[in-house]
Amino acid sequence: MFENKDNSTTSIASLGEFGLIDHLTKNFKIKQKSTVKGIGDDAAVIACNSKNEIVITTDLLLEGVHFDLSYVPLKHLGYKSVIVNLSDVYAMNAEPTQITVSIAVSNRFPVEALEELYAGITAAAKIYNVDVVGGDTTSSTTGLLISVTALGTVKKGETVYRSGAKENDLLVVTGDLGAAYLGLQVLEREKEVFKVNPNSQPDLEPYTYLVERQLKPEARKDIPNLLNELGVKPTAMIDISDGLSSEIIHICKHSKVGCNLFEDKIPLDPQVITTCEEFNLDSTTIALSGGEDYELLFTISTEDYPKIKANPHLTVIGHMTHENEGTHLISRAGTKIPLIARGWNPIKDSE
Repeated sequence: MFENKDNSTTSIASLGEFGLIDHLTKNFKIKQKSTVKGIGDDAAVIACNSKNEIVITTDLLLEGVHFDLSYVPLKHLGYKSVIVNLSDVYAMNAEPTQITVSIAVSNRFPVEALEELYAGITAAAKIYNVDVVGGDTTSSTTGLLISVTALGTVKKGETVYRSGAKENDLLVVTGDLGAAYLGLQVLEREKEVFKVNPNSQPDLEPYTYLVERQLKPEARKDIPNLLNELGVKPTAMIDISDGLSSEIIHICKHSKVGCNLFEDKIPLDPQVITTCEEFNLDSTTIALSGGEDYELLFTISTEDYPKIKANPHLTVIGHMTHENEGTHLISRAGTKIPLIARGWNPIKDSE
């Protein structure tokens, strides 16, 4: 273990994922004129020419941390590994164009298994119209690791960052929230049942939407085009991968604003509500902290509200306030509760 000069050490878990990123990258300085945006958003932005910019994002998925192959089909995993990156590209208001795929794999995987993985990657690339242009393959001593890098393009001046939200802007979310996390809970429960009785067959019929949201998520490629057709440019945008509360706090931090989120406005699928009751879980907590929804969260000027108010894909869930007011959840009873980032954190103590 590395030790400081005073023989003290700092645990990675004490910083958390984003604290660790901030800590490790604080000394990086931008030297290239072509680097428009570095670390700190859904994707980096690179100047391309006088008309366009390139966005670049990368994600790492590790067996045992991000996925469990006892219930995740390899084809679905390949598909999802692409989607989680494309979602970041759409969050920049950009159009994805290429991806690279790198894997580290142990010798327990036959070639046929990797063919299944790449069938999912191929399907995602076809549906989202992106080219697979490279990558790397190496061995692993522990299991499967997948790293995908996605590139996209956006017209100069049309890129949307996390940092543009203004006081009084409306907070808008696409789709519904919480289903992916509940899908994971269903799969984990069935896994435990199978351990006790290997002959049991899981009945996933009541949970089809939830399981699909977990195993085969989709990126919201329709939203940038929809907003463009409506004549709306978000002032800030982010994708929901770690939970609604975490993403709201990211926008507030980078935009230097506060926020009031209204509990009764959070969009929930009926299957989420009934499954929360079955599992004795609070649906608001699941929506705030569950993660992996891959919906888009964005802010718009109040002047643009008439353009989106009737759209079934979009829900206004709150508004931005002065930075000094902080971030709050307004409960159904009207109580103001401080909003805390309790989303999924891959860097934590294993105990």
